[in-house]
Amino acid sequence: MRKLAEDHPRYGYRMIWGLLVGEGWQVNRKRVYRLWKQAGLKVRRYVRKRPRPGNSENACHVRRAEYPNHVWSYDFTSDQTVDGRGLKFLVVLDEYTRQCLSIEVGRSMTSKQVVRVLGELVRIHGAPGAIRSDNGPEFVAGCVKAWLGQSGIETLYIEPGSPWQNGYVESFNSRFEEEFLSQELFRGREEAEVLAEHYRLEYNHVRPHSSLGYKTPARFAAEWEPANVASAPAALRPSPTPPAEGKMNNVLQPALP
Repeated sequence: MRKLAEDHPRYGYRMIWGLLVGEGWQVNRKRVYRLWKQAGLKVRRYVRKRPRPGNSENACHVRRAEYPNHVWSYDFTSDQTVDGRGLKFLVVLDEYTRQCLSIEVGRSMTSKQVVRVLGELVRIHGAPGAIRSDNGPEFVAGCVKAWLGQSGIETLYIEPGSPWQNGYVESFNSRFEEEFLSQELFRGREEAEVLAEHYRLEYNHVRPHSSLGYKTPARFAAEWEPANVASAPAALRPSPTPPAEGKMNNVLQPALP
């Protein structure tokens, strides 16, 4: 039965019984069903292949952020509470300043929650020129695409199965898991939310970043001067000119608690 099921992955127990009888086995169909269930055999589910949006031209090393609030990226990572229940973390990053704009924590995360988080960030920081992501269902959902389109935010979907093309947020998630998630035991979602926000503020305001000349992301953003914005690719600009430097500094420096 195992051999027949391997050779014919779309056959159910009735078809396997028919093959056995055809080979001369004297076996009852109910017995085949009982042995089929006992062996954990089942028909392999057929999944229709669907084209995914995204290509290598949207990779972070190709379509680079040129100034603060130019390109955001977002992704999920996960953990669990001490009772074994899952936790999902939605991370949103400003690729140019490396500032972590948000870490949303939930037991699960829907596309509507993604839209809510983005809406809150746009009200605080203004709309970015583009947002980069993989092809996860929460990011390619119709309501997310519609909201981004209405907000004038370009979508940069990376090539499927190529997480390195979304390298900035992937790098952050690696640090987040190593420095935070692997060190903490969460008794509940609320505790995870509070501690994750503390890590976010520390990451932005305390932790030096090697690619920023060992400045913190907040300091790097505060010292940024919009000297070369005119050379930024027009397709990625959020507006003809970026916000004034003083205004940008106020936006990009959340107060420590």
